[in-house]
Amino acid sequence: MPLAVYILGLSVFALGTSEFMLSGLLPPIAEDMNVSIPRAGLLISAFAIGMVVGAPLLAVATLRLPRKTTLIALITVFGLGQMAGALAPNYAVLFASRVISALACAGFWAVGAAVAIAMVPVGSRARAMAVMIGGLSIANVLGVPAGAFLGEHLGWRSAFWAVGLASAIALVGVVTRIPRIPLPETRPRLKNEVAIYRDRQVLLSIAVTALAAGGVFCAFSYLAPLLTDVSGLDEAWVSGVLGLFGIGAVVGTTIGGRVADAHLFGVLLTGISASTVFLVALALFASNPAATIVLTFLLGVSAFYTAPALNARMFNVAGAAPTLAGATTTAAFNLGNTGGPWLGGTVIDANLGFASTAWAGAAMTVLGLGTAALALRLTKRPAPGHVVARSTPAGGTTPSEPARGKATSSC
Repeated sequence: MPLAVYILGLSVFALGTSEFMLSGLLPPIAEDMNVSIPRAGLLISAFAIGMVVGAPLLAVATLRLPRKTTLIALITVFGLGQMAGALAPNYAVLFASRVISALACAGFWAVGAAVAIAMVPVGSRARAMAVMIGGLSIANVLGVPAGAFLGEHLGWRSAFWAVGLASAIALVGVVTRIPRIPLPETRPRLKNEVAIYRDRQVLLSIAVTALAAGGVFCAFSYLAPLLTDVSGLDEAWVSGVLGLFGIGAVVGTTIGGRVADAHLFGVLLTGISASTVFLVALALFASNPAATIVLTFLLGVSAFYTAPALNARMFNVAGAAPTLAGATTTAAFNLGNTGGPWLGGTVIDANLGFASTAWAGAAMTVLGLGTAALALRLTKRPAPGHVVARSTPAGGTTPSEPARGKATSSC
């Protein structure tokens, strides 16, 4: 695995910490900004919306720009967005800073994923994405609990300053360690890249990713108040339990990354099924502190166990457009991260309680499981005349023979 892939994973650590640290900061932010916890939760959705919109837009806007220069510009803007959040005088400014940071984060994810995929053989795609997602997992182990700790002892703004510092370190790594990635000999054409959205498997992959991610983060986004108000734990426990979710994420990413290249749909179906079971159990046993802590860890495992497979699947079915494939996966994950917290806030506002977010999340993952099963069925019976894009070692694609009655997509 090239060193540059690990540098991208290091950068994702900063991005992921910013994206998920608000799960442990909602109560102090809500108090400081004089808003309700569900409204503070919209800051999570704001970041996710920025990711949904920003990933494809920035992927298209930077399609013909040098990859390394693009990565440098995006991580710089992201760091400045963290500083703006730390200095925000009111909720509106903080909301805007989250959207700006998200746009830069989305672009970095999209371009970074395309760079990582281009540097490894086709059979190592899930492993390469697992390294990048590993940065996100470590963010949940170290960054998110550290943010909660800083928020408790030094104020929530200190967490934003810390992410700004992490972004500066990531910038140094990108400048010094990411090689110059040459643009393809044939300049990418937007019309050809956008054509992937006519493929039903691409659309199904978007749906599976959004539902699987949204179901877990419907509950995870409100984990802090659930731990304190339902499970009865002291606030001091919040950062530790968030760290436990992150440890589960590392375990899940490691296992999923090693297995997904050979058993992609097996990972998808078992992982989403496990998330559904754990969410139902969390809804039933949220008042039990020990059960809640264990289930938080297991949710981290199941959610990130599927992540490498979800990423690799998108690159497999949209191989003719590697840049937009990475952007689409990023947008799909954050479509779920937008809908999940919104749905969770809706059931809380309906006075159904914080535990109800787990029931709502389970409903989303059930839909995701059904969509994944449908994608598998259609993969085994491709449409007549379907042409599959075969990836080249450099990350490009060439058309292969039409399907002849057997599965042609990697699964």
